Amino acid sequence: MSTQVIVINGGSSSGKSGIVRCLQAVLPDPWLRIGVDDLIAALPPALTDAGGGIQVGEQGRVGIGEGFRAAETAWTTGIAAMARAGAHVIIDDVFLGGASSQERTRALLDGLDVLWVGVHCDAAVAAGREIARGDRVSGMAASQAELVHEGVRYDVEVDTSRSEAVDCARTIAAHLRERP
Repeated sequence: MSTQVIVINGGSSSGKSGIVRCLQAVLPDPWLRIGVDDLIAALPPALTDAGGGIQVGEQGRVGIGEGFRAAETAWTTGIAAMARAGAHVIIDDVFLGGASSQERTRALLDGLDVLWVGVHCDAAVAAGREIARGDRVSGMAASQAELVHEGVRYDVEVDTSRSEAVDCARTIAAHLRERP
């Protein structure tokens, strides 16, 4: 398998994390999971409480500042270094900027074999999951359901409103096996 990085993009509560856990179980080699939530958890309070970082507003709208972008660039550069060092990495992300987010990520992963995966979920289904989870700002899932996919090009797409995480993972794994 020549793919070094799998980038999984989808909105909040779309089922990305469940798919990643299933992928780690079904893929033959060990794959590390690194997600945008890990980056956010690693940020200092100055980048989560102030205008230069990341803020979650009403209806779950997310605002991104220059401080967050700088941290995100360093984070993704580090992920790319791990892949170049031989690790297989799955990136669990939310492309709030759609195509521009993908292009930023693509530039930082330049030279690596990347599989781009879109995780779709009906906004109403994602909103229901958001309520059941209880750890998200209400409205985030619905506001991100389509936004994160605008202009993004994928190698494979799955829909968790209609398929279980393990079935989505098997679809992605099959696509990996079929790649030249």
